[in-house]
Amino acid sequence: MEESRKDRGMREAPAAFVAAGDQRHEVLAGLVERVTYHNQDSGFCVLRLKARGHRDLVTTIGHAAMISAGEWVTASGDWTNDHTHGLQFRARFLKTSAPTSLDGIEKYLGSGMIRGIGPVYAKRMVKMFGKDVFDLIEAEPARLREVEGIGPKRADKITSAWADQKVIREIMVFLHSHGVGTARAVRIFKTYGVDSVQVMSENPYRLARDIRGIGFRTADLIAEKLGIEKTATIRVRAGISYALTEAMGNGHCGLPLAELIPQSTKLLEVSDDLIQTAIDLELAEGTVIADTVSDTPCVFLSGLYHAEKGVADRFRNLVSGPRPWPEIDADKALPWIEKKTGLTLAPSQTEAIRLALRSKVMVITGGPGVGKTTIVNSILQILAAKAVTLLLCAPTGRAAKRMKEATGMEAKTIHRMLEIDPKTFGFKRNEESPLECDLLVVDESSMVDISLMHSLLKAVPDHAAVLIVGDIDQLPSVGPGQVLADIIGSDAIPVVRLTEVFRQAAQSQIITNAHRINQGQIPDLAKPDGESDFYFVPAEDPDQAVARILDLVKNRIPKRFGLDPVRDIQVLCPMNRGGVGARSLNIELQAALNPSGDNKVERFGSTFAPGDKVMQIENDYDKEVYNGDIGYVEGVDLAEGELTASFDGRTVTYLFGELDTLVLAYAATIHKSQGSEYPAVVIPVLTQHYAMLQRNLLYTGITRGKRLVVIVGQRKAVAIAVKNVSGRRRWSKLDEWLGRSQATASQIME
Repeated sequence: MEESRKDRGMREAPAAFVAAGDQRHEVLAGLVERVTYHNQDSGFCVLRLKARGHRDLVTTIGHAAMISAGEWVTASGDWTNDHTHGLQFRARFLKTSAPTSLDGIEKYLGSGMIRGIGPVYAKRMVKMFGKDVFDLIEAEPARLREVEGIGPKRADKITSAWADQKVIREIMVFLHSHGVGTARAVRIFKTYGVDSVQVMSENPYRLARDIRGIGFRTADLIAEKLGIEKTATIRVRAGISYALTEAMGNGHCGLPLAELIPQSTKLLEVSDDLIQTAIDLELAEGTVIADTVSDTPCVFLSGLYHAEKGVADRFRNLVSGPRPWPEIDADKALPWIEKKTGLTLAPSQTEAIRLALRSKVMVITGGPGVGKTTIVNSILQILAAKAVTLLLCAPTGRAAKRMKEATGMEAKTIHRMLEIDPKTFGFKRNEESPLECDLLVVDESSMVDISLMHSLLKAVPDHAAVLIVGDIDQLPSVGPGQVLADIIGSDAIPVVRLTEVFRQAAQSQIITNAHRINQGQIPDLAKPDGESDFYFVPAEDPDQAVARILDLVKNRIPKRFGLDPVRDIQVLCPMNRGGVGARSLNIELQAALNPSGDNKVERFGSTFAPGDKVMQIENDYDKEVYNGDIGYVEGVDLAEGELTASFDGRTVTYLFGELDTLVLAYAATIHKSQGSEYPAVVIPVLTQHYAMLQRNLLYTGITRGKRLVVIVGQRKAVAIAVKNVSGRRRWSKLDEWLGRSQATASQIME
């Protein structure tokens, strides 16, 4: 079931507004008694109105970005008799205004709309100031402290929240008047502040560039309402950047000219000549750059182009310098480390260690069970004994934590190590303020995109060595580029590729099947004899798969393996969409594992309650939570308009308007799981996931499980995934920058 019947009904209801097209519209005015339903994402709402001229409360359906009990509403629309819900007023247009009656004012203030005011303080404020309370908040905020319990901090919070609401309402009026949904008003306000309306009026295409969740098409709609012509240069140039940004979202650093022009033509519905003129203007301004990839003329976003070139230049610079440690006699070091660790190293491992001790930059790659950790530990201990200063990092908090557990040494996320500055979104560590180390070790490097690798290498001092560790067969980074693959493919840096699975690891069916998949063989899906760490549960259709996943997570796995269904078991999906996608499964799993009571908040299409498992989906440097971090909701404060969640034991506070950066995480996509490991993973694999069924996706999902992996689905779908090695080619140039000479941009465009 992809969404509940209620949500589906709410989503589809606006279509009925059009059905009454030729009926005479009526106007309804009244006080919002109750907000029965409000979807913050779409603005769709169901209200109970105490309407003028009506004895009973009227159910009114419409759209409003912000709506609260107590507000006065004027609605234009039509009456309809719904078979399920009875007589309703379907509003084509809703206009809200602050309430004027004492009852309405109290309801409005106590609704949680204004941070710092709940029902208790609303009653006290209305009792103290009556109908003048709104004017007082705006003109004489110091007088708020006359209300019992309101101190300077709460008074400041109320005043600030009131001012923000006022600007947000102006933004919403602007968006509404230009036919655009108003769900992103808060984000627009956070980006542009009091200049929001001016920015949107002067260049609406900035919205597409600056605001997550507002695409080019939305900005284009506003531009059209503002009278900006389809053929306007500002529009066509914005369309070029949009097409390249969309490509970046698919991992590309640029696009072939032969793809960019038709894509832009289709998007913008203008001639090829105008597209070419816009590209020329963007090239002249340096927003985009022309170059080739394998002799194919391409256009790159300038930031990504310079990042790829910068990474190659930095690697060449580092490789050419002397090692930061004196000559080490490997014939003495290897027996010493074997004695110290009690491990006997295999020939492939000793060769890797020998190469690392004489290399300034090196890559170690290989799958699970091939001894990467043993090799890295050995290298670190040998160098530590020689007083070499070491720094360890990984792209995610979970990967850094695993690295620390494996090595016994401090490991940080790349962002934390580079000391992110939340104000500028830049890093404090760079060429001018480099890291203090002789060796930098980067783990889970397949996840590192080109921009982050560029920032990291800029902060590496010239004398230092770099050891890059990762699994080349996993999914490439979510962000643009394919850094690890390009480094290995360039032959410019020494690479150790480990393939030998050691005996102890080979006893795990997870590891054995992961390597089978990697070699193009179907994993063993037969029912195991006795205990195993790898199971296949057949399900022939999505409904059966959902039922079996719910039973596995809630009952069978906890009962048999003693695992906590919320904290220890992770459902990993090939994709977000569909009935067996992460979004739909999250709703089902939440209902099964943590049914919410009254203390809950619904925002941006999700409901959050204490105990829910959640994931951060974008980097927030102020809160120090990053894309892919998993946490647990601790509390929901309806009066303050805040939610608190715990991430690795640290409490983080979100305003309700910020909850579009959180999603439920009972189920997540395999892409989002990179760099993490879980005690148990359950992976649905069905033919409905066809578009995403690839070998590296299945391999990445399976290698996330430490103690247990269960695949639920169809043998045919597993076979499709194993056979599909094509994936999507990423347009990047790093391997060429590292390995070959380049043509000039002017030669390419001639």
